[in-house]
Amino acid sequence: MEDNIFDKVHEVDLKETMEKSYIDYAMSVIATRALPDVRDGLKPVQRRVLYSMIELNNGPDKPHRKCARIVGDTMGKYHPHGDSSIYGALVNMAQEWSTRYPLVDGHGNFGSVDGDGAAAMRYTEARLSKISMEMLADINKNTVDFTPNFDETEKEPTVLPSRYPNLLVNGTTGIAVGMATNIPPHNLREIVSAVVKMIDNRIEEDRETTLEEILPIVKGPDFPTGATILGTRGIEQAYRTGRGKIRVRAVTEIETMENGKSRILVSELPYMVNKARLIEKMAELVRDKRIDGITAITDESSREGMRINIELRRDVNANVILNQLFKHTQLQDTFGVIMLALVNNEPRVMGLIEMLHHYIVHQEEVVTRRTQYELNKAEERAHILQGLLIALDNIDEVIRIIRASKTTQIAKEGLMERFGLSEVQSQAIVDMRLRALTGLEREKLENEFKELMEKIKELKAILADKKLLLGVIKEEITLIAEKYGDERRTSIGFDAFDISMEDLIPKENVIIAMTRLGYIKRMTIDNFKSQSRGGRGIKGMQTVDNDYIEELLMTNTHHYMMFFTNTGKVYRLKAYEIPEAGRTARGTAVINLLQLMPEEKVTAIIPIEEYSEGKYLFMATKRGIVKKTPITDYANVRKTGLGAINLRSDDELIEVKTTDNQKDIFLVTKYGQCIRFRETDVRSTGRVSMGVIGMNLTDGDEVIGMQLDVQGEYLLIASEKGMGKLTRIEEFSPQNRGGKGVKCYKIMEKTGNVIGVKAVNLDNQIMIINTGGILIRMMCKDISIQGRVTSGVRLMNLSEGEFVASIAKVRESSGQIEEELPENKEEETV
Repeated sequence: MEDNIFDKVHEVDLKETMEKSYIDYAMSVIATRALPDVRDGLKPVQRRVLYSMIELNNGPDKPHRKCARIVGDTMGKYHPHGDSSIYGALVNMAQEWSTRYPLVDGHGNFGSVDGDGAAAMRYTEARLSKISMEMLADINKNTVDFTPNFDETEKEPTVLPSRYPNLLVNGTTGIAVGMATNIPPHNLREIVSAVVKMIDNRIEEDRETTLEEILPIVKGPDFPTGATILGTRGIEQAYRTGRGKIRVRAVTEIETMENGKSRILVSELPYMVNKARLIEKMAELVRDKRIDGITAITDESSREGMRINIELRRDVNANVILNQLFKHTQLQDTFGVIMLALVNNEPRVMGLIEMLHHYIVHQEEVVTRRTQYELNKAEERAHILQGLLIALDNIDEVIRIIRASKTTQIAKEGLMERFGLSEVQSQAIVDMRLRALTGLEREKLENEFKELMEKIKELKAILADKKLLLGVIKEEITLIAEKYGDERRTSIGFDAFDISMEDLIPKENVIIAMTRLGYIKRMTIDNFKSQSRGGRGIKGMQTVDNDYIEELLMTNTHHYMMFFTNTGKVYRLKAYEIPEAGRTARGTAVINLLQLMPEEKVTAIIPIEEYSEGKYLFMATKRGIVKKTPITDYANVRKTGLGAINLRSDDELIEVKTTDNQKDIFLVTKYGQCIRFRETDVRSTGRVSMGVIGMNLTDGDEVIGMQLDVQGEYLLIASEKGMGKLTRIEEFSPQNRGGKGVKCYKIMEKTGNVIGVKAVNLDNQIMIINTGGILIRMMCKDISIQGRVTSGVRLMNLSEGEFVASIAKVRESSGQIEEELPENKEEETV
């Protein structure tokens, strides 16, 4: 007895056994659990859930079914690994914030973006979504291979037909053994357009597609939660090599509340960020005094959308707090892309082109197998129809043979011998109903046979020609994109550290508009069309009460925009960094773009192409102080701003020009006085100096504009009640700076005070904006030329209670609006 026991003990090498067992386990996890197939983008559990649902007839046109039933079917037939993994996969495919195009239509509590779990599967219901039917389309037409399930009682598909590139469209994440995958979701329209581009290149030019051709089409990942991707460097690296880091930032807006405090509103979060945990982290930072200045954090999210309200103390800089939140919380997050998937059951890291290529190869196989299946079916039916038509042509003899036969088998043999039919054909004739003898039925059979022959011809052509096959794939995938495609949710923002971003921005002329309350936007120049003098104008901007456009200038997208504020500081942006908006849109609050201090507001904007020697910035203040400083002193503007001019407490900067020390300066006041003096009268001073007196003002008067003599031959002077005129520049004699100047406008009750001045030529155009946001554009040659002490003509009709807010200068050249440049090509604001 004891000998038998010892006979069953085997000595084994523990190291060898552990290695073999662990490698088997690792390969099982890699191939059949954690990683998606490159063809349909699904892990085995997801594929099995979807296949179980189609077997249950649980489509989008049927009622929802209990999730417990779906999970039970999946576990019993295909996935014997416990119900929690199956239900977890089902829930994930139904969550709109987890899956870009949900494959399951859930009914009940499927969790939340706060990290709440779904309700138990006995409470929730589900059915397939409409787009998931495209994943399973034609599965019953021998399009994919089937394999026995775990106990060989059922058959399950090894891959789904997947009529759109699900791997890239919905992305996936999975941790295997020794490797992981993290593929971001993409926009369906963009990915389909990339597939179409690759197919077109193969059909038309018989060549493969390069990544450079695809990058303008697939702009980057498109997360279901929106947010903003910073820069394109990480995207390009991921698409080229299969690995890359993409920085994603929440969509935020700084808003000034009625009590004067600022608040930060968060409306979109980076992908996979838990909102509740994010708010907890913010509260922790405030509690530990790592961020100082936040007074309240509230979650105001609802069915309408996400909204986190972060209220700030009155004395703090909102931009500084926001940057601290980006640094210390998941308001800014990094998405590490690892584009790893199974190719022929082997894990492989692939770039974008390779993944799309494998998808197209899969579709070629699916469509080939479907076409072959349909061809076989069509040929079988045509064969039967052929027999029926032969029988109808010889119906009397057919009836005689059948009547004379003792059994069906004898009748079939008689028909086969007499007419040379196959067994299938003779069976169909024997089964034929009497109604087939009517003329109408015969016609139907003939038409069906004719249509089948056409179809067989088409199907054979597709199988014979690879390019025709690709054309079928292109046509079908385009229809899917049109049916289910939507707009991008994730925008591609600018990354200060990504130099390559600037190269992607086209160099083009744009209009920058800014309102009195500090809303700014960038517009294309074709937003405005010319009108005649005295018109009512077009709507220039959607403004709030008591707001109107104050600054309107033309520049290039690649020029620097220098923002001078009432406190004498200067900030800087590239023009393309100002968000683009339509003509009637309100724009973005400038405090979202510049790190302005409380009570600080922008009073002057100028565009600068480059900071070169011999150029100066000439500034004028409301109190008649002027200052000239070399432009190179302003070449390095920090994000927090730079001191530009030292101001008295009751003074503010009103206008800044670029000069070359050879021009005449014009200052015009609201009471209609004008002084002209030479720029050389003002000595160059340092960046933080105060400047010198440019004009001596009477009580209550203030400077409203500064112009240069080279900007035009006439001074256009406009009043707040819509009157205006042109006066020749020669009528103003140069004098020493510091004088009171001469009369330049006759002020009456119907004119009101002077509101704006521009030096213009007759071929210039001007824009006039009133306090109601209405804008009119007209040619300067349509305006009367009058003497110095006149009131001019009506330029703009105003409604009751409206006044002219500002005037701006533009010029039409070669069918395109351009910035008015003086003769020496000096740049200036309009």
